[in-house]
Amino acid sequence: MLFLGHGSPQNAIELNQWTAAFRAVGQQLRQQATPPSAVLMISAHWDTAGLRVSSQPTPRTIHDFSGFGAALQQFQYPASGDPLLASRVLQLLAGLQAVPDTSWGFDHGCWSVLCHLLPDAALPVVQLSIDSSKSAAWHLQLGNLLKPLRAEGVLIVGSGNLVHNLGLLDWQNHHTPEWAVRFRDQVKYCVEQQLSALTEYPNWPAAQLAVPHPDHLLPLFPLLGAKTAAEPISWFNDSFALGSLAMTSLRIG
Repeated sequence: MLFLGHGSPQNAIELNQWTAAFRAVGQQLRQQATPPSAVLMISAHWDTAGLRVSSQPTPRTIHDFSGFGAALQQFQYPASGDPLLASRVLQLLAGLQAVPDTSWGFDHGCWSVLCHLLPDAALPVVQLSIDSSKSAAWHLQLGNLLKPLRAEGVLIVGSGNLVHNLGLLDWQNHHTPEWAVRFRDQVKYCVEQQLSALTEYPNWPAAQLAVPHPDHLLPLFPLLGAKTAAEPISWFNDSFALGSLAMTSLRIG
């Protein structure tokens, strides 16, 4: 499983320190004795009232942003969907009243990282929404329900940012403020040492600065809910972009 700090959509068409790491991890996954056969993507950019599961065979590439050039607006990620996997996810999440969706597609939280992780778009991809009206603990339990997918060859990927404040981006000096580092480090400590405390992050002193809206942090919780206690974890891309975007990423297993 992976949590990927996706940062700017521009990363989709750039080769930089972060996208190079995505590509390296993708290569490692493909070289495993049993590589993944499909992807379940949980993106910060599909936030719905109630859980939705993308169920169409040919999802569209969604350009859900503005202010970027033509190359990014025209970018396509041509992976297929997987209606059978979508049905399986709906089965597992029936108790949470998840419903199928054929209107969404691949938002930039999905394709801006998968285009590096899986550049040939050879694996089918199903997206699962988050619901930011629900708590972190609720999303943690959601992950527990998804655990069986891991034994079925499905790579579960969360895409967001541990720190995400677009209003405080530092376009000039890229200075990272102390509160951002402190919040990121506290998240990492809880993931490693005290998972139950992570669900209380809204009460942390820096939370309103670090995640003024929960959407970019919530995709982390289903992964942690699907994790087994003894599984190893490793951090990569542990740095900031433009001061207030934590690109910190996590591999579980």
